[in-house]
Amino acid sequence: MRKKIIVLAFGVVLLASAAQAAGPDGKALFQKNCAACHVNGGNIVNPKFTLSKKDRYAHGVRTAAAIVKKMRNPGPGMTKFTKKMLSDKDAMAIARYIIKTFK
Repeated sequence: MRKKIIVLAFGVVLLASAAQAAGPDGKALFQKNCAACHVNGGNIVNPKFTLSKKDRYAHGVRTAAAIVKKMRNPGPGMTKFTKKMLSDKDAMAIARYIIKTFK
């Protein structure tokens, strides 16, 4: 019985470590910080600046780093996400989610 508990505890630790290693949840962070204005990848403030690949590329935003840069220094109408508001790790998770999701 003691062996089973030790093995089970070890498994739980491994799962927790794997989840932590995977990093922040970009989708959840996007929902919390971005989705109100970027519903389904659109843009309720300025429809010319959607999160679609076509629009991102048209505005020179081609990489996750470029998305984070835009989050840190946006144009008019968009919230400026400082490092205090959103860590680099979380911002990058959102950027990767945007690239993966909005084609």
